[in-house]
Amino acid sequence: MKSHSISAPFAAPAAKSSPEMDHAIAGYRRFTRFYTRILGLLGEKLLKGGRSLTEARVLYELGGARRSSASEIAAELNLDPGYLSRILTKLEKQRLLTRTASASDARHVVLRLTRKGRLTFAGLDRFSSDQARESLSNLTPGECSNVMRSMQTIQDLLSKNTLASSPVVLRPHRAGDMGWVVSRNGALYAQEYGWDQTYEALVARITADFITGFDPCRERCWIAERNGERLGCIFLINHPEREGVAKLRLLLVEPSARGTGLGKALIAECIAFARSCGYRKMTLWTQSILHAAHHIYQQAGFQLVTEEPHHSFGVDLVGQTWELDL
Repeated sequence: MKSHSISAPFAAPAAKSSPEMDHAIAGYRRFTRFYTRILGLLGEKLLKGGRSLTEARVLYELGGARRSSASEIAAELNLDPGYLSRILTKLEKQRLLTRTASASDARHVVLRLTRKGRLTFAGLDRFSSDQARESLSNLTPGECSNVMRSMQTIQDLLSKNTLASSPVVLRPHRAGDMGWVVSRNGALYAQEYGWDQTYEALVARITADFITGFDPCRERCWIAERNGERLGCIFLINHPEREGVAKLRLLLVEPSARGTGLGKALIAECIAFARSCGYRKMTLWTQSILHAAHHIYQQAGFQLVTEEPHHSFGVDLVGQTWELDL
C-alpha cells in the first residue's frame, strides 16, 4: 500500500517482519525511550542559553576529542555538511570558535575553540560527568560492572565492531565459568538446532567431571574473553580409556564472534597444549550437522574416522568421531 503522509526522505521500503523482529523493535524503542529520560535529553538543563544537543556534541568534538576540521566532525557525528556548516557559523558568531587557514595548506580550515568556547565546553563536560555519576552512584560495584559490560556490548554490536578492535584473551577457567558453559551450550543448541534439555544435562555432567577430576598438568579449559565478555570456550580432557589420547570437548563460539577466526584460535591453542603434554592423539565427538565446526577441524588436520546415526537430545542425529595424530 502506498503511503501518502510520509515525505520521501523517510519513505524507505518496509523490511520483512517477523514476530521475533517485532518483539526486538519494541524492546529497542522501549530502551531508547528509557535512556533518553535517564540522560535528561528531554529536560532544559542541556539547552540553557539556547544550546542544542547537536551544538553540545560539536563542542565536545572540538574540545574533548580534539578534532579540528569540519569533515572529521561531520564523519564522526554522521551530520549533513550543510547542517554542520550552519552550526559552526552560529558558534563562530557566538565567539565560541575560530576558523583559520592551515599553515601547511591554505585550502584546509582549522577549527579551534576560543577561551569562551573552552569554558562553555568545560561546563557541558562537567554536567555530563555529574549526570553519569548520579546514575551510577547508587549501584554496587558488581552492578556497575554489569552496566558497563552491557553498554560495551550494545556499542560493539550496533557499530559492527570486529574482534580486531579489541584484543581477545584466551584464559584458564575460573569460578563461574562452568555455569556459563552449561547455560550457553544449552541455550544456543536449543535455539539453533532444536535440541532439548538433555544436551544441557550432558554438558553439566562433562563440566562437573572436569572440575572434580581436573588434572592441571594434562587437562585445560580455555575461555575466550573480550572486555570482560565471554565469547567462547574449549576443553582438553585426558581420555579415561585410551592411553596417550586427549579428548577435545565443548567447542563453542558465540554468534557475535563467529567468522572472526576465534574457533580456529581455540583449537590451535588446544592442539599446542596437547602436544606439550606428550599426547600422541586427539579425538573428538561431534554431529554431522555442525558444518562450520567440521571446516575448522579439517583445517587443523583432523580426519573423520567413524559415523553412526543415533537419537539424542530429542532429535535424530549422525554422530561423528574425528581424530588427529600429534
